[in-house]
Amino acid sequence: MSRYQGIANYRHDLTPKAGVLLANLGSPDEPTPASVKRYLREFLSDPRVVEIPRPLWWPILNLVILNVRPKKTAELYRNIWMAEGSPLLVHSRQQATRLGKLLEQRYPGRIEVELGMRYGNPSIADALESLRDAGVQRLLVLPLYPQYSGSTTGAVFDAVGEVLGRWRWVPELRFISSYHDDPDYIEAMATHLERHWETHGRAEQIVFSFHGVPRRFLLSGDPYYCQCQKTARLLVDRLGLEEGRWRLAFQSRFGREEWLKPYLDKTLKAMPEEGYRNIEVFSPGFSADCLETLEEIAITNRESFLEAGGESFTYIPALNAGEPHIDMMAKLVEWHMQGWPEMAEDEDLAQVKAEAKARQQRAQAQGAEL
Repeated sequence: MSRYQGIANYRHDLTPKAGVLLANLGSPDEPTPASVKRYLREFLSDPRVVEIPRPLWWPILNLVILNVRPKKTAELYRNIWMAEGSPLLVHSRQQATRLGKLLEQRYPGRIEVELGMRYGNPSIADALESLRDAGVQRLLVLPLYPQYSGSTTGAVFDAVGEVLGRWRWVPELRFISSYHDDPDYIEAMATHLERHWETHGRAEQIVFSFHGVPRRFLLSGDPYYCQCQKTARLLVDRLGLEEGRWRLAFQSRFGREEWLKPYLDKTLKAMPEEGYRNIEVFSPGFSADCLETLEEIAITNRESFLEAGGESFTYIPALNAGEPHIDMMAKLVEWHMQGWPEMAEDEDLAQVKAEAKARQQRAQAQGAEL
């Protein structure tokens, strides 16, 4: 039997559609040790995430980490779990739904949007299958990581390639590798922060926290560090922040090797001694709130800052499914879909539909079953 999968419900009269795959990291299905263990096994088994030779990493992962971390991590997830599921999944689903509705208003019946998680559910494979069943023949992949890293965006590319490698009819493919300096992305964050300040006021200093990666990634050519720096610089310029009103740090380091610096936890502990006792933290690299923002920053790091002498700590939520973010995502999709028939004017689209009808008639004349 062939390993290549076809389109079981293909019809000659179908008007081809474009598809948008929104991809993010993923999370456990439940805040339980068993579910977390399944998730961590998939996540930490990816050589994009942990670049240690497999014979060395296998015993560390399976004999140590997966026997220790699931219980502790499940407790952290329970602290932030929502009625509808993990925060990352809830916010990501809202993003996909709202983006789909906005694109449907602008391009009726032409663009499908699906959410796929690199690890866990809904999987990238399931999302791609849904797009294929909807008649998608042109595919835009949008990893929701503004700054590129091989451990995140690169891992999404691997997963998409693995699935499409089993398809008989591979769609036309475009892949957004990063949008760290996209003007609409910078504007969406600036608008989000300004609205927060209008309601809650401003702190003495804002800390921009990005997810960390091992420093050797940078030395090996990964552009992530440089793109984080550029994102922060552009955002600071747009907001008009003076020197001393902001700083940048990296969070979530794991293991003993050196990661990108400065470290967020050490930065926050030192700030009260520097005279900054009223601060706020925002994470420009997270498109949706998750364990790393809601638990690590808003709970654990907040407590560390206050214990070190801080007086006020505010975590500013991620863009999530807010209007500025969805508008930005729609503009990003439109920019990268330029030239595809789905983006044509109505009169041009009518021609596309007429061609589909003619194709159906030709197929029937040749004895095709519709």
